[in-house]
Amino acid sequence: MQRTPVPLFGIALLLAALAGFVDVLAYTSIGGYFASFMSGNTTQFGIGLGDSDWGPVFTAGSLLLAFLCGVVISAIVADAVRGPAHGVVMLSCTVFLVLAAILQMTGFTGLAVLSLAAAMGAENGVFSRDGDIRIGLTYMTGTLVRFGQRLANALMGTGSRFGWARDLALWLGFLLGTVLGAIAYRSAADRSFWIAALVSAVMTALLGIMARTRLLQRDEHIA
Repeated sequence: MQRTPVPLFGIALLLAALAGFVDVLAYTSIGGYFASFMSGNTTQFGIGLGDSDWGPVFTAGSLLLAFLCGVVISAIVADAVRGPAHGVVMLSCTVFLVLAAILQMTGFTGLAVLSLAAAMGAENGVFSRDGDIRIGLTYMTGTLVRFGQRLANALMGTGSRFGWARDLALWLGFLLGTVLGAIAYRSAADRSFWIAALVSAVMTALLGIMARTRLLQRDEHIA
């Protein structure tokens, strides 16, 4: 990740924060389930299977499937675009978030959260190239592992002195998003879904503008 251009990494930080924000909306809306943290949903799915409790199996399984659908849709969209596809992929995320906001405002909370999960699956495709996710935006476990490994290398003098900084920044961005999400949901309730959609729309427009620069070339190497 060290060779990621600073403006592009700034976008990644904002998208990590958006993922944290959206995860809180899902968690607080239906309790105990996530829009981006699929490890947690897989755990809930497994517990449900082990206990023969089909409610958690259905809820967690639906979220896993919705997230996967978002990933697949973003990959198909990216493949259909010539040139940088970041903005178009982000547009698919925005569409899902707008749909989630509409569903939430009309009382379909379950479907709204499924749309949040699909949005997060799509968001992960923003920095995808040839099926390889170059910057993970929603799975912070891997980010923390890389932070720890790079910090250890820095302490031992075998790696970059500050190679850990960007992984820490991504995690902090996600954390900040969760804090803001909790505050927004407590103060704005269902309207907080529109906040997520608006932020995503702004990110979509920004990526569209950046697509006109060399920062978003499809063959750019992001380590």
